Amino acid sequence: MTHTNNSDTVTEGLRIEAAAQYLPSESDPERGRFIFIYRIRMTNDSDRSMQLKTRSWLIIDADSKREVVQGEGVVGKQPSLAQGETFEYTSYCPLRTDWGTMEGHFSFEAEDGQEFKADVGRFYMVIAAENVILS
Repeated sequence: MTHTNNSDTVTEGLRIEAAAQYLPSESDPERGRFIFIYRIRMTNDSDRSMQLKTRSWLIIDADSKREVVQGEGVVGKQPSLAQGETFEYTSYCPLRTDWGTMEGHFSFEAEDGQEFKADVGRFYMVIAAENVILS
């Protein structure tokens, strides 16, 4: 990924790329509703298989309002990634302001039973940005 609004973070051989894009067709700025889609790409560059267990997001809007979102899996799934495999998903984030940030982590369990948190670096949701959704 080349755009600065995106993030690309590696934790224990697991690469997580994140990017967001504004959806004007789903937004209503007059009512303080700004919808952003984001795409996450996870690539297992380690030498062991692993399974995603939980997610944790910190979302901060332009007014510094903080929201923590936690739960099992992503988009209803807890994917397993063998060495070299990639999993991608797309979701959305509503904001009350025209820009904000997301960052967090995914909890994984490796095939040897070791649990670890894979970081997702801060990425930006910005209307004016020419965001690239992970080409």
